[in-house]
Amino acid sequence: MIVLEKREAPSRLWAWGSPVMAVLLTMVLGGLLFAALGQNSITVIRTIFLDPLFSEFAWFYRPQILIKGAPLVLIAIGLSFGFRAGVWNIGAEGQYIVGAICGAGVALALYPMDARWLIFPSMVLAGALGGWAWAMIPGLLRVRFGTNEILVSLMLVYVAEQLLAAMALGAMRNPEGMGFPGSRNLSQYPSAANLELISGSGMHWGVVAALITVIFAYVTLSRHVFGFHVRLAGQAPRAAKFAGVNPARMVLICMGLSGALAGAAGLFEVAGPAGQISIDFNVGYGFTAIIVAFLGRLHPIGIMAAGALMALTYIGGGIAQSSLGLPAAAINLLQGMLLFNLLAVDVFTTYRIRMLRKEVS
Repeated sequence: MIVLEKREAPSRLWAWGSPVMAVLLTMVLGGLLFAALGQNSITVIRTIFLDPLFSEFAWFYRPQILIKGAPLVLIAIGLSFGFRAGVWNIGAEGQYIVGAICGAGVALALYPMDARWLIFPSMVLAGALGGWAWAMIPGLLRVRFGTNEILVSLMLVYVAEQLLAAMALGAMRNPEGMGFPGSRNLSQYPSAANLELISGSGMHWGVVAALITVIFAYVTLSRHVFGFHVRLAGQAPRAAKFAGVNPARMVLICMGLSGALAGAAGLFEVAGPAGQISIDFNVGYGFTAIIVAFLGRLHPIGIMAAGALMALTYIGGGIAQSSLGLPAAAINLLQGMLLFNLLAVDVFTTYRIRMLRKEVS
């Protein structure tokens, strides 16, 4: 008989090996999924995971890894602080949207002023504050009334999506856009544009912010007392209270930090790759970042690697859709499958398989 036996201590080998196992398992199960859709499994897996890096058009796709990975890393780093402390912010998508709206609002209010030194920093600040304010709603409700931040933050995503549609169709609609929904193209407004710092590299200010955030998070979690308090609050809440950690303050700090980083990610996206506030501006980065955070083991360096991997699935998925006719839903399913497989494989971090010989009476 096969049973799961609890380990005396969690396995460090499995803790870091399970993400690799989850990725490999996702490739296998994804291959079966694509075969069921009538596709050549090997061709699809190669297209998604290898073509963006090694095909003849890799020179075009490689910079996209930075462009698509930066918002994922920014959001996931913020979420990782809360997840480590037992604060479950699932509504980063809404904070990402509101941050983009607030940041774009500053640029549109000052259009066509020529003062990049003032406008772009103000946009970044407004984007971060917008995401922070949106995250404070579930944070304050949990602290004051004991509500579940998972449900509140998730429901606020749908409110943010309606707000986005209202802005694209109303207050922020381009007056010169011939009635079409969407704001002015911020990437064409020099004072507000988040363009590449090095042409053809994919490096823009959002990528720089993501790298700085990774360094900040690593130092904070490994060297600063706040990082110790975050870990203690998540692993031993009662001990954290004796150590002087204020649970309410920890909730507000973690929610605020994750909201601010999500809002900043939204601003960098709307001022650069996306270019404008539109009905379909949000592409699910806030939800995908949850996968990135756990795939990276809530560790800053791991999150950076996981962000690059998820960016690869976005790019490779786009190639597969255009060249192989693969439905977009299949790519979304592949990404969701990755989190499911990670959770499944993670069982072996705490438990081991043991064979018991059945006694014959």
